[in-house]
Amino acid sequence: MTAPRLPVLSLLETRVLGVLSEKQHTVPDTYPLSLNALVAGCNQKTSRHPIIEATEAEVQAAIDSLKGPALVVESSGGRVTRTAHNMGRALRLPAQSIALLTALMLRGPQTAGELHINCERLHKFADLSAVEGFLYELAERPEGAMAVELPRQPGARENRWAHLLSGAPAIEETLPTAPAANEPAAGIAASEIAALKANVARLEEEVDALKREMGKLCAELGVSG
Repeated sequence: MTAPRLPVLSLLETRVLGVLSEKQHTVPDTYPLSLNALVAGCNQKTSRHPIIEATEAEVQAAIDSLKGPALVVESSGGRVTRTAHNMGRALRLPAQSIALLTALMLRGPQTAGELHINCERLHKFADLSAVEGFLYELAERPEGAMAVELPRQPGARENRWAHLLSGAPAIEETLPTAPAANEPAAGIAASEIAALKANVARLEEEVDALKREMGKLCAELGVSG
């Protein structure tokens, strides 16, 4: 049985899917996510491109839309309704492909090397060739491609990849932007820059998790944080 053809998703719908998939791995103790946590993840300033400002009503509307193709499921636990993604079953994709799509939905077009780094917390690929293998599988799916290799940018050493869940990427998204005076030129130590950004994002998430744990501990001990 083949996976059904999906409708073209909006930016917010792909952001919701990406956040749910990401948080399933990075904050498993609070997954599935409440609406409030999902909104915060969608509007997160780190590890996101483009940065957006979505309201609770907009995120809820995106959730409702994603229920149609069964890409998300809601559950009622206690007083809060929680949401989880269902991409593996709905799209009939392995965990490796979901990890790649998640990184592309959250961060925009990336090279295979950048995806190898940015997917580290979602799935540990053995090497770069493994990343490329699953990217080509996504691009050559008989049911319809879900990823595409973009033309190489001037001055770049590697081609970037983009997801196709929102249709073909706009031309302006694939064109290079001129670097600022204090920024390195495109293609220079790109993997090192991507690694530093990934490490900063990971450290920020770990600090947030530690703050939440400290808050819980202080509450249990009856002391102020």
